[in-house]
Amino acid sequence: MIATIIDGKHLAKASRAQTRDRVTRFVAAHGYAPGLATVLVGGDPASEVYVRNKRRAAAEAGFVDFHRHLPAEVGEEAVAALLDEFAADQQVAGILLQLPLPVGLDRSALIERIPAAKDVDGLTTLNQGRLARGVPGLRPCTPAGVIELLDSAEVQIEGADAVVVGRSELVGHPVAELLLLRGATVTIAHSRTRDLKSATAGADILVAAAGVPGLITAAHVKPGAVVIDVGIHRTESGLRGDVRFEEVAHVAGRITPVPGGVGPMTIATLLRNTITAAEIGATGETNRDPS
Repeated sequence: MIATIIDGKHLAKASRAQTRDRVTRFVAAHGYAPGLATVLVGGDPASEVYVRNKRRAAAEAGFVDFHRHLPAEVGEEAVAALLDEFAADQQVAGILLQLPLPVGLDRSALIERIPAAKDVDGLTTLNQGRLARGVPGLRPCTPAGVIELLDSAEVQIEGADAVVVGRSELVGHPVAELLLLRGATVTIAHSRTRDLKSATAGADILVAAAGVPGLITAAHVKPGAVVIDVGIHRTESGLRGDVRFEEVAHVAGRITPVPGGVGPMTIATLLRNTITAAEIGATGETNRDPS
């Protein structure tokens, strides 16, 4: 039996259409189009592709494109000044600082220059604290997309045993927090977990976000489990994830592909966060649920 594919492309298409409608209504109500500011520092090829895709999707949704590409040797003060400029611009609804940054730049300090109300990546201390407390705030894009994929497949999260492989502040920790908020029993495994197979083999929901190509094999997966592959790696044979899709698909009940699974939802969630930030900024609804 082959696992059912959880189609991120289809779900993302519907989400982006809803965002486009919200942007149209925003323009009609407020007389201007909200903007998304993307900041790329250096010439990392993968980052350039990611930012280009985000900018294209934002333009298609009706956002104004505020983009700056700074050289790798730029000083931290210049990056901070640019973030401050976007923070003060009323038309800029969301600010995205593309990671990773070149060596020598303090990622944490620069992220904190972004106002929480414009932090559409959900990475500031305030937004991460709001997530930990379970109160409204802008959620990290990829983790929020993972939850939407689970909901779209009608996965019962409450009461489920969930294992997240990966402990990054970008994906691993926020995914675990979101699953906890939905009532799952959550285990976080990572590169130093002594017996990864034992940690994952009983999971009803397995989220692979370790950044290691092909880490998760059929032996790691409980028969019938839901497997969400967050990893994406460029190899000579094409894109692949953290999960060995061909073999795991014969064990899992439902699974996301790479590409076409989590990736499209990351961009769709970024766009939704941006229009939500614009609406909150225009109305002052500080306690609004970001969904």
